[in-house]
Amino acid sequence: MRILLSNDDGYFAPGLACLADVLSEIAEIIVVAPERDRSGSSNSLTLDRPLSLHKSHNGFYYVNGTPTDCVHLAVTGMLDEMPDMIISGVNSGANMGDDTIYSGTVAAATEGFLLGIPSLAVSLVGASDENYLAAARVAADMVIRFKEDEIQSPVLLNINVPDIEYQKLEGTEVTRLGRRHKAEPVIKSKSPRGEILYWVGAAGAAQDAGKGTDFYAVQHNRVSVTPLQIDLTRYDQLDLITSWLDI
Repeated sequence: MRILLSNDDGYFAPGLACLADVLSEIAEIIVVAPERDRSGSSNSLTLDRPLSLHKSHNGFYYVNGTPTDCVHLAVTGMLDEMPDMIISGVNSGANMGDDTIYSGTVAAATEGFLLGIPSLAVSLVGASDENYLAAARVAADMVIRFKEDEIQSPVLLNINVPDIEYQKLEGTEVTRLGRRHKAEPVIKSKSPRGEILYWVGAAGAAQDAGKGTDFYAVQHNRVSVTPLQIDLTRYDQLDLITSWLDI
């Protein structure tokens, strides 16, 4: 089994290295990741300049572009054979609820899904960065499950792992995305030259976090697995907008 790994934290990120180490025991691994941290880059593609591909001392490839660039370049131009799966991560921090709209981690997996390849986005929910191994083992469990019983259509799974040891996880739960409160206001500061600078504020706290959501599962030490789709059409408003436009 061939697996393409990517992320949004950069090719040097410890979560990516841990994931590659664990998965290399059960699959053929190739890594193509951004040359620097591209968190929050969402699904952006670089169209205003060419991309370059380099190989690091550890065998990982890195690209001067976004996570989406990395997967797109690898699948459509670099690799001689299509990977059987794409895994993005392990991300440092949660990608739950509204986070998925902005997440470069989810975006890398989404690009794989759009190219017809089963894809996983794996995130470690917490700030300690001490349990990447737990998240990597969860990803390995998913790969083994996929090898035993392959899903017969492209699938995009968003996986969030509590920041605890693997042995302390309370199982796995299939969830829906929750929702956050609106983000905190931007933070103003000044440069040494007196220019006003703006820092994007922190994400809002969980709002819709009841039973069945990704927030709820992680809060109860369970791995959250959320199947995602790309169709943004709001079907329940088709008739409303048709009437409003008097068509």
